[in-house]
Amino acid sequence: MGAYCNEDLTLPVYSACAPTDELRLTKHVYDNVHGNIYLDPLCLKFIDTEQFQRLRELKQLGVTNMVYPGAVHSRFEHSLGVYWLAGETVKRLKNFQGTELDIDRYDLQTVRLAGLLHDIGHGPFSHMFEREFLPKVISGCQWSHELMSVKMIDHMVDTHHIDIDAQMLKKVKDMILASTEFSQLNSNTEKRFLYDIVANGRNGIDVDKFDYLVRDSRACGLGCNFQFQRLTETMRVMDNEICFRAKEYRNVHKLFATRADLYRTVYTHSKVKAIELMIVDAMVKADDHLGFSSLINDPSQYLLLDDTILKTIELSPDKELAEAKDLLLRIRRRQLYQFCNEYAVPKDKIDHFKAVTAQDIICSQKHTSLTLKEEDIAVTNVKIDLARGKENPLECIHFFKDYESEEKFVIPDERVSHLLPTTYQDMIVRVYAKKPELVEAVSEAFENFQMRTYGIKAQVHETPEKKKRRVMWN
Repeated sequence: MGAYCNEDLTLPVYSACAPTDELRLTKHVYDNVHGNIYLDPLCLKFIDTEQFQRLRELKQLGVTNMVYPGAVHSRFEHSLGVYWLAGETVKRLKNFQGTELDIDRYDLQTVRLAGLLHDIGHGPFSHMFEREFLPKVISGCQWSHELMSVKMIDHMVDTHHIDIDAQMLKKVKDMILASTEFSQLNSNTEKRFLYDIVANGRNGIDVDKFDYLVRDSRACGLGCNFQFQRLTETMRVMDNEICFRAKEYRNVHKLFATRADLYRTVYTHSKVKAIELMIVDAMVKADDHLGFSSLINDPSQYLLLDDTILKTIELSPDKELAEAKDLLLRIRRRQLYQFCNEYAVPKDKIDHFKAVTAQDIICSQKHTSLTLKEEDIAVTNVKIDLARGKENPLECIHFFKDYESEEKFVIPDERVSHLLPTTYQDMIVRVYAKKPELVEAVSEAFENFQMRTYGIKAQVHETPEKKKRRVMWN
């Protein structure tokens, strides 16, 4: 873990669910978002392993720092933040409904551990590894970082002989998988509400989002008007489910709107995606020789994969990696794939949308002296939603009127605001030219594709002439 500060035993922060003298067994580290984070002994056993320390080498936002220079924070600090918020959430429920819900120190420890380890299975460059790279090198790949997290936790326990109750370990893994298709939870699961704190598969409100929305916004120099503290202070468990006070519905909506805004302006920024496309191409070209994809099923080997794999490619003397190294050199020199244009799929076409490919653009090219090839073009289909696809996220959330009421309810659209969106998902198609001299030809073919598909140019504006006239790099 590195250097820890000696804890101030006068602070009451940790005492809600545990005796005050337990502070003597804790360490604390200062976090720039949450302040002092107190680390309990069992979690420290997991933190002080090479598997967890690997998270220091995984940037939370992948290559986003190439556009937002301050976005260099890691999965390590995010995981500590989620650990802390998970524990604080359990303690608040303990304070308000502890007797009613039978919350104990065992529950606190379990949820904290799930928060700490929920991202332990992430690959290099955030979600790019599993969503962009692996599908290109493994046909029908069903791998996910959540499943890898579960494998990695078992590996950590076995390798370091960590003494942890088997039932607690199972619950930790179930909590990590709670928001995935692999979850086996049901509404009758004992203390089901605890499984919604770290990764909420029921309505998407969880402490993972609370941490990364604030942390990512701050790192990128953006404001964040969502206040997660108001939600944790007013939540209540009803019928084994965490519910929220009805007066907080606007703040709930801000949570999902903030997430969508970060996806649009940060996570899927056009230049961020250009760099991701280039890194994916470089990794695909290097995979046959270096075998990155062959390491994803063995936790002891997967440990070797982090953001430094680009240096592995760049420093290799092997001639087989020449093309991959050239792509990485272009990134270093800011000679990126050129963003040509984008359009948002019309609302009435989203339900039947089929992913656009480079071949679709090529087939729309008119007869010119320059013939485009599939390898000249990169296309990305970017989905931005409010965390529930085409559904209104508020329809999945239960509210209550006040603390005396026993009824929970869903707030329908018409009772919220006429200013809220009528659709909850955008599908944006972007096209890139891999060489600057191809921008004009790609842009025209892209416009032809829009006319052929929709009968209109759905893009907001035409590609600027100065971009079309760019000459080839030396």
